[in-house]
Amino acid sequence: MGQFGDRLSRAAVRTSMAALAVAALAASHAPETLTAAEGRNTSPAVPSSHATPAVPSSDAAAATDAPRPYHTDLPPLGPPQSGTAGTPGHSGTSTVMPAGLSTNSSGIPATVLAAYKRAEAAVAGDDPRCRLPWQLLAAIGKVESGQARGGRVDADGTTLSPILGPVLNGVGFANIRDTDNGRYDGDTTHDRAVGPMQFIPSTWATSGQDGSGDGRKDPHNVHDAALAAGRYLCAHDRDLSVPADLDRAILSYNHSREYLRTVMSWFTYYKQGAHQVPDYTRVKPVSQKPAATTPAGPGQVDTPPKPAAARSATPAPAPVPPPRKGPKPVSLPAPKPRPVPVPPPAPIPRPAPTDDVSRLEDADTGTLAATASTAFAQGVSVRAVNARGKAVTGVAVRFEILGDTDTRFPGGATGFVTVTGADGTATAPPLRAGEKTGVFTVRATVIGRSLPHLDYTATVTTRQADVLTRLGDEQLTATTGGEFAQQVELKATYRGATAAGVTAVAALAPAADAPSASDDGPYFTDGQGKPVRTLTELKTGADGVLRLPKIFTDTTTGIFLLHVTTAGGATLTLELTVHEAGQHTVPRPVTEPTA
Repeated sequence: MGQFGDRLSRAAVRTSMAALAVAALAASHAPETLTAAEGRNTSPAVPSSHATPAVPSSDAAAATDAPRPYHTDLPPLGPPQSGTAGTPGHSGTSTVMPAGLSTNSSGIPATVLAAYKRAEAAVAGDDPRCRLPWQLLAAIGKVESGQARGGRVDADGTTLSPILGPVLNGVGFANIRDTDNGRYDGDTTHDRAVGPMQFIPSTWATSGQDGSGDGRKDPHNVHDAALAAGRYLCAHDRDLSVPADLDRAILSYNHSREYLRTVMSWFTYYKQGAHQVPDYTRVKPVSQKPAATTPAGPGQVDTPPKPAAARSATPAPAPVPPPRKGPKPVSLPAPKPRPVPVPPPAPIPRPAPTDDVSRLEDADTGTLAATASTAFAQGVSVRAVNARGKAVTGVAVRFEILGDTDTRFPGGATGFVTVTGADGTATAPPLRAGEKTGVFTVRATVIGRSLPHLDYTATVTTRQADVLTRLGDEQLTATTGGEFAQQVELKATYRGATAAGVTAVAALAPAADAPSASDDGPYFTDGQGKPVRTLTELKTGADGVLRLPKIFTDTTTGIFLLHVTTAGGATLTLELTVHEAGQHTVPRPVTEPTA
């Protein structure tokens, strides 16, 4: 009885010491304690994109499709590995994962990883100043949905089943009434966060993107959701290489300090290395609990495994307690010390080029004018300089179209972002004029700085023609009370090229030497069939041809004139002859076209 009690006492002591060591190891990597003000977000003021407060998730919860808040699991203690423990890690040095930790926690399903990298490239093209890293999207995707539940997506990147957050009915979470009529979350009473990046439907309505290129914006598609998350993080001219902007971006996704620390832990982890795994590979949350105790042998007590910190030291050789009956005890050799990886030194931050720029100045931008539906001859060009007047390279400049106009940059955008070159110059591509004429403004600003902007005035004028020519040479004659058999067709050109969409005015009048009044003689008809002798809403077709409607006659005979004038000043005058039935009058020569 005494021997059993002594064995039980020693087992309890060893178990307690092992538990304390593992708890200390886990505590070094756990989120720090939050104050009430910094705690989990349970107030009705819900963040724009994420609607749920932090609640610890278990492995069992992660393996189901049940609604749940975001994952709070932290990455392993140590650099990422794609192999087994004891093999060279990502940095090339030999590392060993602590007992019980997952060795594939850095794996990201192939389709999901491709979506993150595709979003990074798209944002870099539109907003290079943001410097969005795909590892940040991977960290948020890990925390929000476990990388789309381990890549459970189809070939197009759409989740095989909806990923839904808890019902936002005010019970434990914010109270958000339905905003999408159940389109995305299937709930017509309250909203729920949806998709692999967990957007609230009302936020998706304003921030949704088509990252897959299929013409739709679907929050359940990992390509669409990743691009939307990237541009959401880059809002408000953020530079994610600046720590303060990075913190603000993550907090805008979910205003919780614990959420910020969790995402930053995975962000740092993925930056050390991540590898691709096949879709449908569930990367389980990392468990940092002590492993099960080792069954005791004869004459031994149950002893839990030592934590990694304790195993890394070199203990003195310890004899194996002998059994009650058997051979003499033997001594085991001491384990070899394992090298501890040394993290590389942090890079010294350099000031961004934007910090040095003092102003923008014009870089010989010419007159900005074009006729409707044509391209401007050149784009706006500005130069970024510092306080000493020296050119600054690498400054992000945004060009914006302001005013009531349908003129656009190539691709139909109203804005364009570029970076100054070696000479400090940034140039926007030439604008494409729309159909709306008038004056508007092109504004150039430095992204990330409150510096004076530069405004340029641009003008769109109506399409013009400088020459009108009649197609055909038939004599324009008719009898009273009838109509002219020949329908008049004219061709408009501008500087020798076809002039499409040019407005024109056609008017009928007696010849200069005719005694007839101006309200007599040939006429057109309006939509109600009433006689009109002036048409003002004429326009040349895509081929530059102006086809006039039929011309009718009344009882007045004589010589009449048809005057046609276009925007741009081109004019043409034709003679019309009207005679009594049975008579024939030789018309005078047709008037030559004028410009």
